[in-house]
Amino acid sequence: MAPAPSAIDLATHPLTAWNGPLGLPEFGRIDEDALAPAFDAALAAHEAEIASIAGNGEAPTIANTLAALELSGEPLSRVSAVFWCRAGAHTNETIQKLEREISPRMARHYSRIYMNEALFRRLDTLYAARETLGLDKETDRVLEKTWKRFVRGGAKLDKEGKARLAEINEELAALGARFGQNVLADESKWALFLDEGDLDGLPASLRSAMAEAAESRGKPGRYAVTLSRSIAEPFLASSARRDLRETVLEAFIRRGENDGDANNADIVRDTLRLRAEKARLLGYENYAVYKLDDTMAKTPDAVMELLEPVWKKAREKAAEDEKELQRIAAGEGHNHAIAPWDWRYYAEKLRGERFAFDEGALEPYLALENVITAAFDVAHRLFGLTFEEQKGIAAWHEDVRAFTVKNGDGTTRGVFLADYFNRPSKRSGAWMSSLQSGFKLGRGQKPIVYNVMNFAKPPKGKPALLSVDDARTLFHEFGHALHGLLSDVTWPSISGTAVARDFVELPSQLFEHWFTVPEVLSKHARHVETGEPMPQELLEKMRAARNFDSGFATVEFTASALVDMAFHAREEAPEDPLRFEAETLEKLEKPAAIPMRHRTPHFLHVFSGDGYSAGYYSYMWSEVLDADAFRAFEEAGDPFDRVAAEKLRRYIYSAGGSADPEELYKAFRGRLPSPEAMMEKKGLM
Repeated sequence: MAPAPSAIDLATHPLTAWNGPLGLPEFGRIDEDALAPAFDAALAAHEAEIASIAGNGEAPTIANTLAALELSGEPLSRVSAVFWCRAGAHTNETIQKLEREISPRMARHYSRIYMNEALFRRLDTLYAARETLGLDKETDRVLEKTWKRFVRGGAKLDKEGKARLAEINEELAALGARFGQNVLADESKWALFLDEGDLDGLPASLRSAMAEAAESRGKPGRYAVTLSRSIAEPFLASSARRDLRETVLEAFIRRGENDGDANNADIVRDTLRLRAEKARLLGYENYAVYKLDDTMAKTPDAVMELLEPVWKKAREKAAEDEKELQRIAAGEGHNHAIAPWDWRYYAEKLRGERFAFDEGALEPYLALENVITAAFDVAHRLFGLTFEEQKGIAAWHEDVRAFTVKNGDGTTRGVFLADYFNRPSKRSGAWMSSLQSGFKLGRGQKPIVYNVMNFAKPPKGKPALLSVDDARTLFHEFGHALHGLLSDVTWPSISGTAVARDFVELPSQLFEHWFTVPEVLSKHARHVETGEPMPQELLEKMRAARNFDSGFATVEFTASALVDMAFHAREEAPEDPLRFEAETLEKLEKPAAIPMRHRTPHFLHVFSGDGYSAGYYSYMWSEVLDADAFRAFEEAGDPFDRVAAEKLRRYIYSAGGSADPEELYKAFRGRLPSPEAMMEKKGLM
C-alpha cells in the first residue's frame, strides 16, 4: 500500500534523493505506486517554501526573493523529471492515469505561485528598483523575465480574473494530457501485418525491422507496418503495392481522428476556445500575439512575412516535381493522378533517375553505432567533449544507454542518456529533455540530459541501420543535448534550452550540418559488414541529392505552420477545427498530393501541451539562422575552425537565455541573417 504523504522523507526517497550511479535516480527502486504520494509530498514542500519566501519579514533582496524562488522546489522538480520522462518514453496505464490527474494539479499549483500577491509584491519591488541594485547583466535579465512571467501568469489580474485564469490553465493541462494519450493509443494499437508475398520493393533493412515489429506484437514469422515514422515512411517510399501504401498513409494521417474515445476533435476545439479566452483575459488580441510576445519574431505579422514567401516558392517547386512524378508513373503504365500515398514512392524513382542511386544504398553505411560515434566525434572536435559509455546503468527502460560527458581537461561536464528504439509504450517523434539542468547558483548542479528517438529496432544481434532522415534526426536531437550539456550560466531558469521558442531550434538544426561534412562521412560512414568507407561516388551523390524533393518537404512543414498560426491568430476559436483546417488549406491552395506533416488531430507539438502552440514556425525561423550560422565555418574554409567554434560555444550553445537571442546571434555572427540563405539551402531559390 502506498505510504501517506506525511510518511515520505523527501531527503531519502528514491524519487527525490538521487543516489544512483552518475548521480541518477535509482530507477530500479522506483515504485510506480509511489509516484502519486511523492508528488503530494513534493507539492506540499514547495508550497511551504513559497509561503516562506512570500512571508519573509525582511525587505526583498535578490538573495531572499529571486534566488530563493529559483532554488525552491527541488524535490518537485525531481519527481516531475522522472515522471514526465516515463510518461513520454515508457508509459503504461498507471502512468497515464496519474498524468491525467497530475497535469491539472500542477497547473493549479503554479497558478497559485504566479498569483501569490505577497510574492509578486516582493518581485515587483525589486523590478521597480532594478536600475539601482547594481545587478550584473544575467541577474538583471532573470529578474526581468521572472517579473514578466508572473504578469503573464495573472499576477496583475483582479480576484475574478485570477480565479478564471487558474481554471483555464487547469482545463488546458488536462486537455493536453488527454490529447497526447489519444495519439499514443491510436499509434500503439494499429499495425498492418503482412506476409512475404506483400513485400515487393522493400529493402532488406526495412523487412528486418518489420519482422521485429511483428514479433514484438506476438506475430512471429510475419511483418508489421507500424505508425512509427521509421517504418511507415520507408514503406511508403518503397512498397510496390499501391493498395498497401494507401492503407498505411490513411492510418498515419488519421491518428487522433478515428471513431471512439481517442478522437481528438473536441479536445482541439476546447483547447482553442480556452486559449483564446486566456489571451483576452491577459489583455492580448489573440493567442498568437500572447505567445509571440516573448520570442524573436515578436508578432504574427513577422511570422507570416517569413512563411508566405517560402510557401509560394515551395508550391512552385512541388508543382514542377509533381509533373515529373506523373511522367514516371505514366511511363510505367499508370494513368492515375499522383495521390498522397504515391508521392514518396515515385519520388524515390525520380531520385534514382536523377542521381543514379536510391537512399537504400546508403543504409549499410549508416549503422546506428557509426552515426552515434560521428555525432560524438563532431562534439569533440568542435567543443572538446568526450563521451564514455557506462554499461549496466539502470534507467527507465533496458534500451537506455548512459554516457559520462567530460570536458577537454578531463573534468566531468554532465551525463547523457540515449533511448533510441521505437516501442508501443513510447510516444512518437524524437525529443531532448533533461532530468536536471546545469547551473551555478547555490551549490549548483551538473546537467543530466537525454535524447529519445523512435528508430526501428533490428532483430536481436543485428545492427540498426538508419535512413538519411533518421541520421539527421539523431544529429538534430544531439544538438539539443549539447545545448543542455554546454550550458554555462548561473541561474536555473535560463539554463540550457530555456530560450525563446524560435531560437531553441538553432543549436539542433545547426548541428545537422556536420552530418554531411565530407570528412565526417568519410571517417564514420562505413559499411556495416566490410568496414569499408562509403565510396566517394556514393557520398557525392548523397550530397548532390540533399535538396531533392525539397518542394514536398517544405510544403508539408509549412502547411502545418500556417494552420497553427491560422488557429491562434483569431479572436474567437473555430467551432469545427477540422473543417477550419480544410478551409485554410483550400485557401492556401495546398497541393492535394502532399499531406500536412502534422494534421490537427495528432499535432502533438501544438496540442499536447503548450510548447509549440502558435510556434511551429520556429523550426523555419531557426533554419534561417542555422543556414547563415554554418556559413561562418564555410567562410573560414574549415568545418571545425577553432575561432568560429569557440564563438559558437560561447554565444549559442553555452549562453542559455542569459541575453536576448538577437544579441547573442549578432555576437556570434556580427549581424542577423535574411531568409534567402535558408531558401537557398533548401534548393528553393
